[in-house]
Amino acid sequence: MKRQTVLNSSAIIHPPGFYIIGFETFPFISVYFIFLAFAYGVTVLFNILVIYVIAFTRHLHTPKFLAVVNLAVIDLFLNTCTIPSMIKIFLVKDNFIPFNLCLLQMYVYYVFAALESFALAVLAYDRLIAICFPLHQNSINTVRSMCCIVSVMWFAALGIVAFTTGIMTRLSFCRSVRVFSYFCDYAPVFRLACNDNTMQWFAASLLTILILFVPFTLILLSYVSILVTVFRMKSLNSRVKALATCVEHLIVVAIFYIPLTVIFTIGFYLGVIDPDQRVLSLSMASCIPPCVNPIVYSLKTREIKTRALALLRKTKVNA
Repeated sequence: MKRQTVLNSSAIIHPPGFYIIGFETFPFISVYFIFLAFAYGVTVLFNILVIYVIAFTRHLHTPKFLAVVNLAVIDLFLNTCTIPSMIKIFLVKDNFIPFNLCLLQMYVYYVFAALESFALAVLAYDRLIAICFPLHQNSINTVRSMCCIVSVMWFAALGIVAFTTGIMTRLSFCRSVRVFSYFCDYAPVFRLACNDNTMQWFAASLLTILILFVPFTLILLSYVSILVTVFRMKSLNSRVKALATCVEHLIVVAIFYIPLTVIFTIGFYLGVIDPDQRVLSLSMASCIPPCVNPIVYSLKTREIKTRALALLRKTKVNA
């Protein structure tokens, strides 16, 4: 039985909930869910390790590692808001999600997807200051300034996504309630509406620009400046050392941005991507970076790796 609310003198029909059907037609789906469960386990284990090491190691309380621990927290929540529910659908065969819970999942996912994108831009900023302004690094990039940047980033993500999710309540759903995605995804949900969804379409476009293209453009500009500075260095060793500190971050950026940019530009605007491919690609692009980030970026950092190994040795001795 569908609920009705009144908005601007017109009936707005909200269904009890939606059915998530994104994986129903996939072959070998059990193998994929085993992989997702493994990826989630790795995400939780390594990101908690990174957070613990940085939080309890005083000499790591620097702007760089504040940005790193911020990314680890975001990674943890980004996978937690989708993978457990996906595994529940597979194990319990219950793909129904209540209307309000659907909006909550949508909000949480896009908040942390936005924060992931912003966090990668912040890490690029940290590299830019360290390489291009080494003599002024300690005065420009302080713990206080990094805290301000991270705080603004969180408030921006929470506010932008609150608006885009809030306007979903203005839609009526009087036909299908089957969402072809792996969670309550924004575009697949608003396209089910039987009233005008132009506002939601523009909100989705704005969200894509703000959380993908703006941070990605800032990252590109940062690395253009970094490359210019690096190639002006006279010493080959200095060039290699400077570039080596950027490799891990570039890998993380490529893993996150390339699939999502392709999905949201080709799929959302051109509509030429196969729905099954979109679901699989989007789930991989969202779930893999939080799993890979602490391994490729954080745990390869000498300070974190040394402290983590010391912690593991201490744990073995106590055991």
